[in-house]
Amino acid sequence: MNAPSGPLGSWLRFFPPSSWLATYRRSWLPSDAVAGVTLAAYAIPVSLAYAALAGLPPQVGIYGYMLGGIGYALLGSSRQLAVGPTSAISLMIVGTVGPLAAGDPVRYGQIASLAACAVAVLCLIAWLCKLSVLVRLVSDSILVGFKAGAGLTIIMSQLPSLFGVAGGGHNFFERGIKLAGQLGDVNPLILVVGLVALLLLMTGERLLPGKPVGIGVVALAIVVATALGLPALGVPVTGKIPQGLPVPGLPTFGLLEFDDLFPLAAGCVLLAYIEGVSAARSFATKHGDSLDVRQEFLGLGAANLAAAFGHGYPVAGGLSQSAVNDSAGARTPLALVICSVTLALCLLFFAGLLTNLPKAVLAAIVFAAVYRLVDIRTLVRMWRVSRIDFYAAAIALVSVLLLGILQGVLLASIASIFLLLARASQPNVAFLGKLPGSGRYSDSARHENVEPLVGVIAFRPEASLLYINAETILEAVLNALQRSSDVRLVACDLSASPYIDLAGAHMLRNLYDELASRHVAFCIVGAHAQLRDLLRAEGLAERTDSGQWLRSLDSVLGDNQAR
Repeated sequence: MNAPSGPLGSWLRFFPPSSWLATYRRSWLPSDAVAGVTLAAYAIPVSLAYAALAGLPPQVGIYGYMLGGIGYALLGSSRQLAVGPTSAISLMIVGTVGPLAAGDPVRYGQIASLAACAVAVLCLIAWLCKLSVLVRLVSDSILVGFKAGAGLTIIMSQLPSLFGVAGGGHNFFERGIKLAGQLGDVNPLILVVGLVALLLLMTGERLLPGKPVGIGVVALAIVVATALGLPALGVPVTGKIPQGLPVPGLPTFGLLEFDDLFPLAAGCVLLAYIEGVSAARSFATKHGDSLDVRQEFLGLGAANLAAAFGHGYPVAGGLSQSAVNDSAGARTPLALVICSVTLALCLLFFAGLLTNLPKAVLAAIVFAAVYRLVDIRTLVRMWRVSRIDFYAAAIALVSVLLLGILQGVLLASIASIFLLLARASQPNVAFLGKLPGSGRYSDSARHENVEPLVGVIAFRPEASLLYINAETILEAVLNALQRSSDVRLVACDLSASPYIDLAGAHMLRNLYDELASRHVAFCIVGAHAQLRDLLRAEGLAERTDSGQWLRSLDSVLGDNQAR
């Protein structure tokens, strides 16, 4: 079946089901059905736990999985990505919405739904403006540190529920201090329930990787809690969950000023997009599928719009739920639709079974889901291999621990831009020597056997010449000139510089003037087309021999020696 041509065909490319439904095979349906039911079994305990983490009623988490999955299936480009509440966004909601709601639980839920709607609007704007490129400014090292900080913060937030104490505090360190002061009030029964659940989850994860172990632990916990009467013994439980589907409705607009709503929504978009695209890319590579990173804004926006109209809170694609979806055999986003239908049936007919689920079990589920975010091995490797990457990760980690998820991710994003500029401001300037028996030149600092150039300094900036690194390059050359004696010629090889701006061209002109005052010749070689245009505009054609700009370093130095 060929895609329609003309205006309809151009619009259908923004509707991915028109592609995967056209090529759908009947043999895929059993795999998608099994994956959908398996994902639903995984989603129930996780969504209940994340909703509790977000400070919302437990059913709201299920609403997010159910409606967010349908929204993403309509406009998302990944065939394996699963969408629902995530730990980081849940913690961002509880840390940001709590102060804005002023203790009113109804207003709290309304603000959370409004945030999901705002995320959808920002995703549409990002899609229209093609902002997917901006997300690349957040480096992998920043993400490692951010995830570690988020994981530690989430774990610390769940320890009071695991120990049966009140907890409290606004950041990781405050929570830790308060928890330490409450250890004498630990409820042994609650602690045993939580630790047994955690042990079962960790063991099941190791023995049955990719399987929905959580739903089995939840079922067992409910049976044990009911049989032993744990609620009557003081073990907190979820309580009655409303039976039935959410009633669709518009979010309540006008609850917040723009200054309060925008940072929350922007932080959620940044988190959700980075996490979702990272997971989607890994599965697209695994299966040889294509992924439209710009289209992912539409998929994420549709998922959050659906969640907002169902009184949910912001959702995102995640690696763990997507791994469950993929390992269960998902071939297309139809698995998400089947998952949503399964969750709807559970809300209609089985919600009452969750009444006696201990909250300590939910804390254990969150713990088991997020502890891998703290990747100590990668942090140690960064320290050994690249200190600047380690420092970037450390900035992100500490900012999340001190400031919280929202402020932490925004500060980490700003830090990634400054680190990018810092790296660009310190390019390697290779001072060249000749490789014996050849016409090639190499960095003298990296190769001990190169022949030094007599009376000549040849340097090669191994980066674009920009305003942020021009002075660094100039200083390096002048320092080399000061260390040398009887220098007749300085040669600048621009073959490794793909771009030059006005500041870079001005730096070369200043270098020429400085060398001329010392009666030292200056030449430029290996300049690409764009570089030559700007060099001429800056008057360097009158100062240097523009005929040498296209030549190789070896030919120019050969002519110089012949003279």
